[in-house]
Amino acid sequence: MLLKSHINVESHHCRVMLLKSHIFATPSRSTSHHIFPTRHAHIQSPIYKRHLSTTSNSQTPNSTMAKTKELSKDTRNKIVDLHQPGKTESAIGKQLGVKKSTVGAIIRKWKTYKTTDNLPRSGAPRKISPRGVKMITRTVSKNPRTTRGDLVNDLQRAGTKVTKATISNTLRRQGLKSCSARRVPLLKPVHVRARLKFAREHLYDPEEDWENVIWSDETKIELFDKNSTCRVWRRKNAELHPKNTIPTVKHGGGNIMLWGCFSAKGPGRLIRVKERMNGAMYREILSKNLLPSARALKMKRGWVFQHDNDPKHTARATKEWLRKKHFKVLEWPSQSPDLNPIENLWRELKIRVAQRQPQNITALEEICMEEWAKLPATDIKTIFAALQVYQKASSAKVNWDKSEALLAGQVNFNPE
Repeated sequence: MLLKSHINVESHHCRVMLLKSHIFATPSRSTSHHIFPTRHAHIQSPIYKRHLSTTSNSQTPNSTMAKTKELSKDTRNKIVDLHQPGKTESAIGKQLGVKKSTVGAIIRKWKTYKTTDNLPRSGAPRKISPRGVKMITRTVSKNPRTTRGDLVNDLQRAGTKVTKATISNTLRRQGLKSCSARRVPLLKPVHVRARLKFAREHLYDPEEDWENVIWSDETKIELFDKNSTCRVWRRKNAELHPKNTIPTVKHGGGNIMLWGCFSAKGPGRLIRVKERMNGAMYREILSKNLLPSARALKMKRGWVFQHDNDPKHTARATKEWLRKKHFKVLEWPSQSPDLNPIENLWRELKIRVAQRQPQNITALEEICMEEWAKLPATDIKTIFAALQVYQKASSAKVNWDKSEALLAGQVNFNPE
């Protein structure tokens, strides 16, 4: 009787809820025997189903549990710390609010692997077999200009079908990535030997010696440099809005020629060369700017001047002028602009000038002077850090007889 009374109460409660929902009419008395009709399709009320789920979870065997949240690294470490003094798994679980089974699993992992970190998961097998990986790695090592399409075709002929993205990911895991080929001077054997001789002579020069050098060079800066890049934030289909474009004109819209110098202590003077430079003009530039730059940079006694082997620089009159002024000149190998760290400074200057978008030659010159004076000391330090990297690379144990061709591409001070 008690059971029947209980059933009738539950049935009455269900009828009240169904009436409130205006979905079903009051069921007949026979429904009092089916208060949990989870298998009966004629009961469709969401309120009724929600009521059943709250009154008896044991009657919904098909219900799924929510995915458990992974414990943090700190919690896992805390479990191990509490276990080491001898605390039981149950006590640890109660203290931290973690299931006993979870505590036990973490402790077993720690005992087996001495770590609480997530262990590597197996995941899907690689599309390319180890043999295929060796094949494509060997191919690009022999010919770095091999395209991803070529490698896809090679693997397809071997019976493996992959995408170009898979090729990129595989080679990246081997430490190889696609890069733009560096442009370097075309070197003849005589140039390579001269560069090798220069590297050997200065292999063990201390850092203080390089800091006592004034580096110089000339460069040309275009008003609208077609090689300059600028990234913008824009919306879709707004690529032609004036704010999102870089104006271009034929032949760069004009340019200026600059001569400048710098040392590890900072930039020296920068001047515009307004006429075609010859030997006499070059000597005039040095007489007006080299010594004042050395004084402004507070160079130590015995500082060294560097310039390349341009005919104006190596002319007999120029050499005689430098000798009379008692300037020490660093002997420089031909076809070696990449050895001069000022090339990196020129690049930084051009980037800064392009960002300010000068509209005429006068503005271009003014901006060049302003940005040159503002070049940060961190950029200078980065350039000379690259100089030290070159020294270390040159000191590596290699077969010098076979290294001449390699050296042509190795000696590079670009700090990117």
